[in-house]
Amino acid sequence: MTTPVIRPARPSDEARWRELWYGYNHFYEREAIADITGHTWSRILDDTSAVHAIVADDPHDGVIGMANYVIHENTSALTPACYLQDLFVDPGARGHGVGKLLIDWLLAETQAQGWYQLYWHTREDNYRARSLYDKYTPHSGFLRYVLRPPR
Repeated sequence: MTTPVIRPARPSDEARWRELWYGYNHFYEREAIADITGHTWSRILDDTSAVHAIVADDPHDGVIGMANYVIHENTSALTPACYLQDLFVDPGARGHGVGKLLIDWLLAETQAQGWYQLYWHTREDNYRARSLYDKYTPHSGFLRYVLRPPR
């Protein structure tokens, strides 16, 4: 495998992004709902949206990884933060540093844009991803609580 180029997602990436998105959702044992998938993709392509995506584009194999991220205001700093919400690498391309390239691109963008921080979370038992993440920084020790209003 050659070194992929990390770049912002483009309209022509939609089909492959969707494949990776479905793989990501499957990994987290949740359904990729079509309406949400379409809405997410449209926000990624909307320059006024806070939702963005980058892809790892291999010259021979095409798009082999993606990272969706959200830029948001916060109460801890004067500048926005970057939340890496979704990161997924094609299973056939894992172990070649693609995830690291995606995170490194976001870290460089965080520095270039003057954002307060880059952060993410993962499941406690996602040991493969954590072996990469722990090379950047120890986990924060925070626990995540999620409430969804009844429907």
